[in-house]
Amino acid sequence: MNNLRLPLISTILWAVAQLIVQNPSTAENSCPPPALSRLRSHQVVAGETVESIASRYNLIPDTLVGLNPSLKGGLMPIGSTILIPPFNGIRVQAPTGASWKDLAETYDVPADILFEVNGCQQQPLQVFIPGVDFSRGERPVRENYTGLPGYPLPSVASVALGYGWQQNSNLQQSKFHSGLDLLAEPGTSVLSVDAGTVAFAGEQGNYGNLVVVNHQGGRQTRYAHLGSISVGVGQRVQIEDTLGTVGSTGRPDIEEPHLHFEVRQNSALGWVAQDPKLHLQTKPTAQR
Repeated sequence: MNNLRLPLISTILWAVAQLIVQNPSTAENSCPPPALSRLRSHQVVAGETVESIASRYNLIPDTLVGLNPSLKGGLMPIGSTILIPPFNGIRVQAPTGASWKDLAETYDVPADILFEVNGCQQQPLQVFIPGVDFSRGERPVRENYTGLPGYPLPSVASVALGYGWQQNSNLQQSKFHSGLDLLAEPGTSVLSVDAGTVAFAGEQGNYGNLVVVNHQGGRQTRYAHLGSISVGVGQRVQIEDTLGTVGSTGRPDIEEPHLHFEVRQNSALGWVAQDPKLHLQTKPTAQR
């Protein structure tokens, strides 16, 4: 498999993540359109170079060359058309039988980001891989567990579905679950785990009724499948403030009533999902 790694601009995948929480119409399944469906065309004019075109679109030259093999020899005839991706990365053909888990591990890209960049497609075929230039010693910031002072429900709940790869026995494939499904009765109050500002409050595809709260230090928490919402965008909330109630809106992964709770950290790869249990370790959840 292609081992090329490309540097990312820190704001690019942040923008991708914002499509998910700010624009409910981007996709029915709560994901933005696949990156490869958002390629633009650029017609070369006199005086342009690979470097100047890359700079114009806030990309690096290697990104353009990777998508446009004809540029490898430095040939760029006036009037020719080249493809422009929405952000830096490489296009790869997934090996036969490869899963998203395989690709995430091979390219060391957080699974939730890889899914979202490619529109949460069920099976990887031709995919766009955002990456980091490992030759320069860069690594994604993925481990930053400092704990959360609060808990998203009035009492500690059992975990019906944990964070990470989940095997679907019916479909014979793995699916990445980016949060915790905490069992709770419908109507139970959903609480903010820390002080912050409401970044999104409304209906959001598979998430159903969703509240997103941004906290200090680049941390974000998400509360999904709510029955009702009690806050609005831009509102300041404190620890244990009520955000809404437990419900079953959207498309939950399990049938039992629950709260889907996520913790994400803003990094060079966007809002990267982290295991909420590690943030809630001061109030351990009960594993069902």
